[in-house]
Amino acid sequence: MKISIHVYFLFFTVFFATSCKIQAQIVYEKLPAARLEAAFEKYRDPSITQRRFKHADIQVLIQKHSTAFQIEKLGESVEGKSISSMTWGNGKTKVMLWSQMHGNESTATMALFDLFNFLEASGDEHDDLRNLLKSSLNLKFIPMLNPDGADAFKRRNNLDIDLNRDAISQISPEAVILKKARDDFEPEFGFNLHDQQIYYNVVNTPKQATISLLAPAYNYETEINEVRGRAMQTIAGMNELLQELIPGQVGKYDDAFEPRAFGDNIQKWGTSTILIESGGYLGDPEKQYIRKINFMIILNALHQIATKGYEKYTTEQYFAIPDNGFQLMDLIINEMQVKVNDKWFPVDLAIRRRETENEAGYFMSGAVEDLGDMQVFYGFETLDATGLQYREGKVYPTAFESAEKNL
Repeated sequence: MKISIHVYFLFFTVFFATSCKIQAQIVYEKLPAARLEAAFEKYRDPSITQRRFKHADIQVLIQKHSTAFQIEKLGESVEGKSISSMTWGNGKTKVMLWSQMHGNESTATMALFDLFNFLEASGDEHDDLRNLLKSSLNLKFIPMLNPDGADAFKRRNNLDIDLNRDAISQISPEAVILKKARDDFEPEFGFNLHDQQIYYNVVNTPKQATISLLAPAYNYETEINEVRGRAMQTIAGMNELLQELIPGQVGKYDDAFEPRAFGDNIQKWGTSTILIESGGYLGDPEKQYIRKINFMIILNALHQIATKGYEKYTTEQYFAIPDNGFQLMDLIINEMQVKVNDKWFPVDLAIRRRETENEAGYFMSGAVEDLGDMQVFYGFETLDATGLQYREGKVYPTAFESAEKNL
């Protein structure tokens, strides 16, 4: 009997060691940026080419994936537009991703449809990655949470409520839908996908914060528990990739607790929540390059989660990401002489542009954002106006059809 027990123990020890060795062979190995970029180029959805698109436009795209994805109507917006989810994968770890909570923040929505194409495909060099994700993860996507806002390309819904401040009161039907989706699905990880103004920078530098990240706080003390810590570790891994793609152009949002916000509360409710904010990138007004970055970092993060690769990163690496600033201007005019009460004063002018929606799409207008000493700001363009004087523009006395006809 003693020999039998000894043999059994020896067998178990060898089996356990072998099992651990096999596990060690499949641990996280970072995906090369070139592979992620190649996947995007191959599966980018050609039907979306700009950041303004309508609820009706994506219904066709959603239905295109009805074979590979489980599509469910979750409810309707204030104006009665459908809000749908798309579910894929049969793994144990649940991940929920939601986009366009703010109707005019559409960059990640574009990237999600590229990702759907990738996940649905087969028979190429990415099958190993797909199979890993499918067997490890259960993914639930809500590609457009605020269809009324999207159709008007405005931030708020048609009650004029900011959905990201409606997590507790749930006045809006869209907020009720998101809360119920999270509660029913109970995801371990959540991705809260947004856009930020192009004037965000990496604090105290002239570099745009093309991507900003945050593991939202779940209390006023901004404590770190296991749930929030996982989100921080995942972000640290995402930042490693981002520094290859856009070095020095990644910021970290202020983590002050906002008790009404969905990100903060979903973290509080037990889902490791990752906020991605898409900002600006020089020469990319329609955010098509930033769309690619979104695709790459989301796919990379899903791979981290599937392999528990985030465990190799630390919260210290998360906190090493520099903070966001809001110090960018379209144009800074330095040292312009401005006359007041017959005296001349050297004044800096900081100018920002605004997008205004109209029936044709939108138009741009510029206005002075601030004036005085603007040395803490950075301009996409800067003009040294030393020795130049400010004069009011003259108004043509009568209206005319075009400048060319009146030259």
